[in-house]
Amino acid sequence: MSDESITDSRVLTAMAHPLRRRLLDLLKVNGPATASTLSQRTGEAVGNISHHLRTLAGAGLIEEAPELAQDRRERWWRRTSQTLCWSSNDFTSDAAGETIARALESMNLERQTGHVRRWADQPQSVQEQWPLGPFSTETWLRVTDDELAEFAAEIVAVLNRWAERDLPDDGRDRETVFAFARAVPAQP
Repeated sequence: MSDESITDSRVLTAMAHPLRRRLLDLLKVNGPATASTLSQRTGEAVGNISHHLRTLAGAGLIEEAPELAQDRRERWWRRTSQTLCWSSNDFTSDAAGETIARALESMNLERQTGHVRRWADQPQSVQEQWPLGPFSTETWLRVTDDELAEFAAEIVAVLNRWAERDLPDDGRDRETVFAFARAVPAQP
């Protein structure tokens, strides 16, 4: 799978599970991993992780990375695409696909806001370790659908540029940071 938009409802179904979505995130942030490594990072049983990895592989979202294995028993997995993109509009002609797309969109929103909530719930001593970085911003725009698509492409390009940049070898520790943006038609 490339960085193209997902239009197969079976792929969305594979993504529509919180643990599978977390596994995709871990593989993006930390790179290829084994079921054992992912089990340690999630606290889930290796067998459960293996089951979900097979589901993700069956949907083409991940693939084996045999060149990383040290022996025939070791199985490494990597994402097949760095981005996961879909539009609910692509599934309007398929009632089941539309339901899955809407459920996944809702799950994604909960996942995204959950990251922000967990940060907000951190003790002040933890938040003080990041005095300049975490931010929130919002605005109201007056745009057409085409202009909103152009705006979205610019925001996505900025996020991708920062996510895919080569990390400097300057001896500074870099923590993972979750960044997301949304723009939806709404009224104040």
